[in-house]
Amino acid sequence: MPAASLVGIMASTTAAFFDLVRSQLPAVETRMRTGAGNHHPNLDAAIEQILSSGGKRIRPTLTLLTGSMLGADPGRAITLAAAIEMLHTATLVHDDLIDGSVLRRGLPTLNARWSPGATVLTGDYVFARAAQLAAQTGSLPLMEIFARTLMTIVNGEITQLFHTHQDDTREDYFNRIYAKTASLFELSTEAAALLGGASQEVVAAMKDYGYHIGIAFQIVDDLLDFIGDQEQVGKPLASDLRQGIVTLPTLYYLQQNREDPDLALVLEGRVAEEPLRRLVESIRRSGAIERSLEEAREFASIGEANLAGMPDGLERTALYELARYVVERST
Repeated sequence: MPAASLVGIMASTTAAFFDLVRSQLPAVETRMRTGAGNHHPNLDAAIEQILSSGGKRIRPTLTLLTGSMLGADPGRAITLAAAIEMLHTATLVHDDLIDGSVLRRGLPTLNARWSPGATVLTGDYVFARAAQLAAQTGSLPLMEIFARTLMTIVNGEITQLFHTHQDDTREDYFNRIYAKTASLFELSTEAAALLGGASQEVVAAMKDYGYHIGIAFQIVDDLLDFIGDQEQVGKPLASDLRQGIVTLPTLYYLQQNREDPDLALVLEGRVAEEPLRRLVESIRRSGAIERSLEEAREFASIGEANLAGMPDGLERTALYELARYVVERST
């Protein structure tokens, strides 16, 4: 199947699972925007800018659905959801600065307007605000998981900065996307299960669900970098290759085409438009996109299996739907 036709198959569906939490998401937004004590007014403007740029709010949705399914206090679940989304937001501030990105979701990034120093400090403030919100849940085990996740994310960024492409492997790739994305999905479901007072077995199962759904989500993000609609995705296509980042479609292509001179140029950091265009077309024609999508579906399916022993109800059904959505979306 031509890679281009996958966009139609992956058309964004009406995400019905959002309906169960739609009434709670405004409270999550309010919690994120509520300041904590005296701070510089520019921080309010910066936080408003980065929060207003949108986003799927899929991590808060995971948190609220899991918490509701397992009996967590709604108020504490909302606070947790806000903390996790603030943590995610802080990582985006730093990511955009590190990558030199001037647009996110089609809007100017914070570092496009502010100095590097001001951008870093704003990201640090958002990290601190996220930790404060997490502490307000009153759960020490949850705070330990939260801190572990933050360390995982930062370690992943450092590893990426010092990485070379001489021996790119699947293990490198999956370690990177765990740190970047799946660790936050894992936090969303594991911490929400803890808030619900679930057994160790249930907490472990929901953690595993979050991990696999998060991996599937990032694989789809990576293949949309090759075939998505640029306006919908909110960044230039092939942006990963432009930065020399090897994702799963490129790894599949690399297995069979290691001598491709265009690939060699990109991996060496000598990115020019014509070789890049040829390489993207070669990857699209190679079957690498389809193989990546199939692998994403396998991860989502493994994640879904953890829901079999969960309490039956609308929330469990919604979590099944969410698992399917992450591999069917086109943005």
